[in-house]
Amino acid sequence: MSVIKGYVLPGLPHLVLTPDANPGWKKVRQAMDKVRKEIEAADADVLILYSTYWPSIIGHQIQSRPEPEFVHVDDEFHELGSIPYKFRMDEAFAQAYVAAAKERKLTARTVNYNGFPIDTGSVVVLKLINPNNRLPAVIVSSNIYSDRAETLVLGKAGRDALAKTGKKAIAISITSLSNRLHDHFIDPKDDKINSLKDQEWNQKFLEFLEAGRLEDASQLSRQFHREARVNKVANFKPFWWLASIMGQSNRYKGEVFEYQPIMGSGAAVVGLTPSASEARDLEFDENDPDSYAGERNVLSGGVEVELPDDEDIADLDVEKT
Repeated sequence: MSVIKGYVLPGLPHLVLTPDANPGWKKVRQAMDKVRKEIEAADADVLILYSTYWPSIIGHQIQSRPEPEFVHVDDEFHELGSIPYKFRMDEAFAQAYVAAAKERKLTARTVNYNGFPIDTGSVVVLKLINPNNRLPAVIVSSNIYSDRAETLVLGKAGRDALAKTGKKAIAISITSLSNRLHDHFIDPKDDKINSLKDQEWNQKFLEFLEAGRLEDASQLSRQFHREARVNKVANFKPFWWLASIMGQSNRYKGEVFEYQPIMGSGAAVVGLTPSASEARDLEFDENDPDSYAGERNVLSGGVEVELPDDEDIADLDVEKT
C-alpha cells in the first residue's frame, strides 16, 4: 500500500500566528496537533502535499530543494506577521514524481533554487504537522488551467513514483471547503461561515468524507464548487488529486477532526485511512483517464466553457495504458 493515509487540511496563517483569537480557530489548531501525532506514529517515508495555495500556469511544479529556508508573509493577511521556516524536501522523490508525470504525457518540472517563496498553505501545514522535519516532503503545485483528466493523471503519476521508489506516503490536500472570505473587516471573535448556503454544502461534503466516500466526494466536487466556492485555482482539484493518488475508491475510514470558519471560509481537518470495507451508496460515474493529451478549450477567448459532466472528459484524446 503506497499511500497509507490521506488528509484534507486548511492552510490559512491564522492557525500558526493567531489561533487564540477565536475559539473555533483554536479547535482547528488542536485538530492539527492530533494529525501531527497520527503522522508521527505512522510508518511513512514521505509527505506529499498538493497545495491549492501554490498556483502554476504551465504544467505542474514540484518543490525539490533539499532544505528551503525563508521568512514567509502571507499576501492577504500580512498584518498577522511573519513565519520563518526551514523544511526538508525529498529531492529524489520529487525527481521520480516529475519523471512519472512526463511518462503520462504531463508537463512537469522540479523547483530548486534559493529564495523560492513557498506558499502559505504549505508553510502552515508543514509547521504544524511536521514541525521537526521528521519526514521529508514534496509540494505539488495546483495548475490553474488543469481539468479533471489532467488532475487525475497527476495523482496517478504520484502513485507510479511511489511504486517505483518503494516508498510509503501520506498524501495531503491543502484547501478549504467553501472559500468565500469575508469582504469586510470583522472582529475575529465574530467569525462565521460566509453564508448559510456555504454552511449547508460544507456539511453535506463532510458527510461523504466522514463516511469514507472519497471517490464519491471527488465526483461530487463539481457541484460543490458551483454551490459553495468562488472561482479560483482551488476549486475541486484537491479532491480529484487526493482520490486519484489514494486509489480512486470509497474504501476508507473517514474522520472529521474539526470543522470551523476561518475568516468566512470552511476550514476542515479530515483524515482518511484505507480500509478493507467499501462505503455504501457508490456513485462512480465518470471516465477514468490514464494519460493526458491536452484539453481543447484553450481558444475560448478567455470565456470559461463549462461542458456537461459526462462530456468534459469524453471529448479529450485520452490513451489508455
